[in-house]
Amino acid sequence: MNDLPIYISLTFFACVLASFGFIYYAVLTAAGPKSNIPLFAITFMAVWIFVTSLMTINGFFQNYEAMPPRLILMVVILVIFIISLFLIPAARDFLKQMPITTLTYIHIIRVPVEIVLWWLFINGVVAESMTFEGVNFDILSGISAPFAGLFLVGLKSKSSIAAIIWNLLALGLLVNIVVRAIMATPYFYDPLVYEQPNIAVFYFPYVLLPLFVVPAVLFSHLVSLYQLIFIKEAEED
Repeated sequence: MNDLPIYISLTFFACVLASFGFIYYAVLTAAGPKSNIPLFAITFMAVWIFVTSLMTINGFFQNYEAMPPRLILMVVILVIFIISLFLIPAARDFLKQMPITTLTYIHIIRVPVEIVLWWLFINGVVAESMTFEGVNFDILSGISAPFAGLFLVGLKSKSSIAAIIWNLLALGLLVNIVVRAIMATPYFYDPLVYEQPNIAVFYFPYVLLPLFVVPAVLFSHLVSLYQLIFIKEAEED
């Protein structure tokens, strides 16, 4: 991992910062500058990134024999946290205020992320199937995100049905690659299925792909769908 070209790490760092910026801007817009919520959000994200990065640097996630699998456990914790936000009435009210355009444009980062994965494959630390040369078509979500943000949720003549379909399709592409990525980790690696195990995500900074970037994308999809489906239905009632 230490022999990887520096431009791969720099590009990925840019993806992390972009994800951070999009989420923070969405929170700030929903809460307003006088609220303490943006400060809590930026502190939570910064602490999470710092702690998980420190754990990775110290080799915490590289113990593949530990049970339960440590990296997967951390991902599950994040997913539970995200889902819990939709179970709390006050949190749901806040999620309704987040700008759906920002939550759509964030998916643009999926293009450089896919490029980073391709570079990692070239350097032998992820499987080819995890890239757009394999069965990872997630880059389509990133390419189409500007059009979805502009024409489906950004203009006055919005198309809720089309926006819902786009989010569901993009979410499906995300789930597809996440499941395949998990199965290609050393926890479940089968050489008959994958030519190379995914080891990059167990090292800094690429651990932030499953522990920050992907959860940020998932969160954006879920909030967008919540607004498009439930708020629309409430307005019609």
